[in-house]
Amino acid sequence: MLDLKTINSVLEEFAERGIPRASMIEAIEAAMATAYKREYGKRGQVVRTALDMNTGTLIFEQVKTVVDPTMVRFPEEGEEVIEHPEHHHEELAEGELPRFDAEKHMLIEDAKRIKRGAEVGDEIVFPLEPQDDFGRIAAQTAKQVIIQKIREAEKLSILEEFGHKKGDIVSGIVQRVERGSLFIDLGRATGIIPYEEQIPGERFRPGERIRAYLYAVDEGFRGVYLRLSRANPQFVVKLFSLEAPELANGAVEIKALAREAGSRTKLAVASNDPHVDPVGSLVGQRGVRVSTVMGELGGERIDLIEWSEDLSTFIKEALSPASVLEIALNEDEHRATVTVSEDQQSLAIGRGGQNVRLAAKLTGWNIDIISTGGASVAETDGEGIIVPPAQDPAEEAGVMPTESDELIEDGEAPAEEKTILPAEEELAAMPASDETAADSEESRDSAKDEN
Repeated sequence: MLDLKTINSVLEEFAERGIPRASMIEAIEAAMATAYKREYGKRGQVVRTALDMNTGTLIFEQVKTVVDPTMVRFPEEGEEVIEHPEHHHEELAEGELPRFDAEKHMLIEDAKRIKRGAEVGDEIVFPLEPQDDFGRIAAQTAKQVIIQKIREAEKLSILEEFGHKKGDIVSGIVQRVERGSLFIDLGRATGIIPYEEQIPGERFRPGERIRAYLYAVDEGFRGVYLRLSRANPQFVVKLFSLEAPELANGAVEIKALAREAGSRTKLAVASNDPHVDPVGSLVGQRGVRVSTVMGELGGERIDLIEWSEDLSTFIKEALSPASVLEIALNEDEHRATVTVSEDQQSLAIGRGGQNVRLAAKLTGWNIDIISTGGASVAETDGEGIIVPPAQDPAEEAGVMPTESDELIEDGEAPAEEKTILPAEEELAAMPASDETAADSEESRDSAKDEN
């Protein structure tokens, strides 16, 4: 007989940790069945235990499965029978039947003598003599079984809890930094932010509170692994959903997103309600909403663009804050040629080609920028941007060269050679001429008032 007071206190303790009461009772029953079999049972027996929570009494039973001669094989005369430990299963070759074991099998004809109407596959239960005194080894085995069952139940509980949170923002405290990865205490579980999922330039110390996007819940051998990210584009979407009710309730929809974490993000938004301004909803009064999101991202610049079904208009908006004079579309090559004035070339390209590169990612089109005289200023090609050095707009305007410009000069490439600027250069600070999302919104409203 078990002490019910102790059992109930343990059940309550684990219930607070999210482990169901039924799972704990099942663990205790499995552990006591294992202990009974080790101390008093026979090899091959299937022992089952039931715990009476009213009295604390343990009921032990032996279970036999009803079989017929086609389901098992009988040892031939003179065949050596190899006994297997109770925790091992009999190894069977492909297509081989299990050996008949009188301790766990019962032939159908014998079963019908005990239970009328017995069928193949049924279980015949035999009561076993109750026992309360278990040896040290049996008790240790029971303890190990309970610990294993608790871990399994706790793992399932964590999977259920965080499985519902997958795709949302979670908050925790930095535990430690190990090999570039951040380990985050989320209460009942630990989350991991790999180095590649962190915002470049951000540094966190143990004890600091952090928010991140939960993008994967993996079940591993040692437990549940929660994969977090601050560089994932969906992190920006979820942050805006927390700040803008119009986005959370579906009145405003994000149609496209291009992000280079730690530097700049472009969002194309559309309204499903004619009375709601999509850009203004995310900017907020005096830019408070977009400023809050930018603050969470460490000052990352955010361009909010109104999405348009007209591709030319969409590409034109995607290149903001630059003003576009003309757009020519090549459907076959999926390429747009954009004409800008000389004073808008730097804005259209952006620092290290970032503006045009993000615009290309946002629209899904390769974008070529040419000057009013027809000279090529920049071309996008997949993830990179190609800038002919001779036509560098900053150089023509007499502007001090940037780091990316110096790379071109140091290469001393001939006029016909083009230099690829990789995506990593977007980590440098944006030039002062770039506008914030709030500035763009204010300028756009002023233009509407003038018209």
